[in-house]
Amino acid sequence: MTQPAPVVRTDADGVATLQLNRPDAMNSLDVATKVALREAVEAVAIDPAVRCVVLTGSGRAFCVGQDLKEHVTLLTEDPQSPALFATVEEHYNPIVETILTMPKPVIAAVNGVAAGAGASLAFAADLRIVADTAGFNLAFAGIALSCDTGASWTLPRLVGQAKALELLMLPRTIPAAEAAELGLTTQVVPADEVAAVAGELAARLAAGPTVAYGAIRRAVRHSAGAALPDALAHEAEMMALTGATEDHQNAVNAFVAKEKPVFHGR
Repeated sequence: MTQPAPVVRTDADGVATLQLNRPDAMNSLDVATKVALREAVEAVAIDPAVRCVVLTGSGRAFCVGQDLKEHVTLLTEDPQSPALFATVEEHYNPIVETILTMPKPVIAAVNGVAAGAGASLAFAADLRIVADTAGFNLAFAGIALSCDTGASWTLPRLVGQAKALELLMLPRTIPAAEAAELGLTTQVVPADEVAAVAGELAARLAAGPTVAYGAIRRAVRHSAGAALPDALAHEAEMMALTGATEDHQNAVNAFVAKEKPVFHGR
């Protein structure tokens, strides 16, 4: 019997939706799923037809992180096996780096609980549409592990270093309402509206100035670790890049003509 694909990609009108597809395992990440997700995010990142990416889960969870059943099997076979944690460099790191650096916006449609690496994946997105029944849990310390999938980089930028340390060192489930107060969500909506709201937002972004969105992503993330002169110089580079685009010229022409601009993502 053929196993269903662990990650399902759906494309429509410039939006690529990547759905984790292990609902019975709460979309936990075994090796096959991590490989499929890595390949999927790398593919949409370079696809010129894709102008916005949505990452979501199937069933009642967004993603509960590492598949611990698979992890326990490896640990039992050989506690010193390098394969146990090679997955960070082979899978998690390239996945999150691609999400954070692709030249187009990324939305996490958090349909349910997001824990461990699953929470980290959501935090790597630009925008998070979160079900009111969902929650985040930085579960790493609960199993005596450090954090991965970019959480040490993204979480302090969302909530500040002190709160990030608290959430990582004292893991608990953060309900959607509290997550909103902390700045971990863009919008909290009823669970049955997550896909629709995320879809509307993705359609809006996919119809926007894609190069400008990519440049904004780069500028904001560059400035987080840059001195002011370097950040300003990088801003100048991004302005030169976007100023030379067809979208900018069309927008200026539309402004002069008192019309609404139409963007083509180039």
